[in-house]
Order: sequence, then structure tokens, then C-alpha cells
Amino acid sequence: MRNSLQDQLLKAGLVDAKKLKESNRAKDKQKKQAGKNAAELDAERRLAEQALRDKADADRALAQQQNAELRQREIAAQIAQLVRHYRQPREGGDIAYNFADRGIIKKLYVSARLRDQLIRGQLVIVRSGSGYELVPVAAAERIRSRDAEVIVVWNTPAADQPAEDDPYKDFPIPDDLMW
Repeated sequence: MRNSLQDQLLKAGLVDAKKLKESNRAKDKQKKQAGKNAAELDAERRLAEQALRDKADADRALAQQQNAELRQREIAAQIAQLVRHYRQPREGGDIAYNFADRGIIKKLYVSARLRDQLIRGQLVIVRSGSGYELVPVAAAERIRSRDAEVIVVWNTPAADQPAEDDPYKDFPIPDDLMW
């Protein structure tokens, strides 16, 4: 059964059968083309969505990299500020203190008091720019919490060494003492 409107137009003589067939063929062509176009449009839409996802992933990765670089610069600035604030003056140092930094032997001229503090572990050598600075242990702890690579020399006090305020430090224990 055909479309009743088409039948009515055909009977009224307003449309001939040839034009009606052409019209039906055109409609069928449009339907087929719409199906093909829908598949092409769907594929194009999927490609566009994939491109947007890829761009969002790339932007996210770039943002993470920039945030990491910013964090590293902040940490470096904090360390530089700690070193500037807590560094010990080395003027008049005439004793060479040798230490290794990344496999290379370096020399730092310090006074006798600073050398003793370095040996006892009360001062720490840290890398500062192109040089080295001496900082107390408390500042070195804060620096190590930010970046441990900056610390070059951190001597630990020996267990058998008497403490500075030990009242019996002048009386060493003999080796042959029996209890």
C-alpha cells in the first residue's frame, strides 16, 4: 500500500507516475547517503574526540612537568636561603680541610675551631652555588629534608669520643681494666 497522499495526487493528476518514482528514488538515495554519512560523521566525531583526549593528556603531562620544575626551583631557593642564613664565617682560615665531592678531592681552608667542629660532626659542608659553605647540624637537617644531594660532608661523632661537656673526659678508661 502506497502513501495515500501520493495516491491522491496521482488520481488528481497533479503528479504523474514518472515524477513520483523519481521522488521515491531520491528519498531512497537520501536514506542510503544518510546512512553512509552517519558512519563517516561518526568516524570523524570519534577521531575528533580522540584528538581532544590526546591533547588533554599532553596538556596534563606538560602541566605536571612544569609543576615539578617549579617545585625544584622552590626547593633550590629554600636551600639557598637556609645556607645564606646559617653559614659560618671562614675568614682567616689557614688549615686545609680535604674532603671528597662526587669523587673529586676538594680543599676548604678553615680555622682550627671550625676544623674541630667539622670533625666532631657539629658542622656540615654543603654545596652552595659553585662553592661550599659550613652550616650547623640543625640547618643541615632542614636542608637534608629538602634535598640530600646538597650535603657533601656530614661527619658523625664517634661513640668512643667523650662529649664536650663530659666532666671525666680528661680521665680515659685504660684498655686493660677488668670489672
